[in-house]
Amino acid sequence: MDSELAKKSFELANQIEAVPSVESVYYYDAKKQQEILQKKPWTKDPHYFKKIKISALSLLKMVMHSRSGGHLEVMGLMLGKVDGDTMIVMDSFALPVEGTETRVNAQAQAYEYMTSYVEAAKLVGRMENVIGWYHSHPGYGCWLSGIDVSTQMLNQQFQEPFVAIVVDPVRTVSAGKVNLGAFRTYPKGFKPPNEGPSEYQSIPLHKIEDFGVHCKQYYPLDVSYFKSQLDHRLLDLLWNKYWVNTLSSNSLLTNGDYTTGQVLDLSEKLEQAEQRIGHGSGFSVVTDIEKKEETKLARATKDSSKLTIEAIHGLMSQVIKDRLFNQLRN
Repeated sequence: MDSELAKKSFELANQIEAVPSVESVYYYDAKKQQEILQKKPWTKDPHYFKKIKISALSLLKMVMHSRSGGHLEVMGLMLGKVDGDTMIVMDSFALPVEGTETRVNAQAQAYEYMTSYVEAAKLVGRMENVIGWYHSHPGYGCWLSGIDVSTQMLNQQFQEPFVAIVVDPVRTVSAGKVNLGAFRTYPKGFKPPNEGPSEYQSIPLHKIEDFGVHCKQYYPLDVSYFKSQLDHRLLDLLWNKYWVNTLSSNSLLTNGDYTTGQVLDLSEKLEQAEQRIGHGSGFSVVTDIEKKEETKLARATKDSSKLTIEAIHGLMSQVIKDRLFNQLRN
């Protein structure tokens, strides 16, 4: 299995767009950025930023950092700029923080490291400022918890423009595609308009309440990725490390606990839905409660399909590896 071919597959799966090295996205106009900071157009429109572009280099660094944390949350910051209603992430770096399975805590050491890193980046010509933070949600999807919403609101109050990115390394390994979301919070007291249904994602039962309470306090940005020849050398060096780790791991074993947890969570969701649906009521009229439970059953069906596809993906991957490295030798 060729490393270069695998890298191309990774880029295709995540729709990474190649742009010329002379593209304006790589040019930092300090004067233009300062004018944007002075005008602050996001203060007039809480939904001002609609898109985010992330460099392939930054994406790979965030994914590798998230995977290194295992089932513990990790955190880092991103450097970038803004262009109209688009936020552009050029680079990212990890922060030395204490993480648990549900949160990350940035101490004084992390803030000192952040300051030193940004100053050092400017010395080598990287003039971009900190444009946001990222952290991982191992196994429970890309969304903002109550703590995340509070953190992001505070950041947007004092460090605008600022974006929050969430990466799920466990689902990334299971799906074979980066599971990432970018979000911005609304100001306090702002009532967002009724938006259409967002892209469905499976939320564990023990996280549904936290998700539901805060889901109207922020909105997602459209995410796209880009790369150029300027990134080629660094991307290759990082990819070799990422590729070896991916090749030597088995997603069925690595994510064994995650898969077991997903099956258990799915079972509990089905039991709850079954208990709430009335049986033998004698009425042909379908109640609102029954309609709601039918929706939950439909979601559970989606979750089971997703889990099955991920398991098949893991099995196929192992069969291919066995064929390439064991049987062909014979």
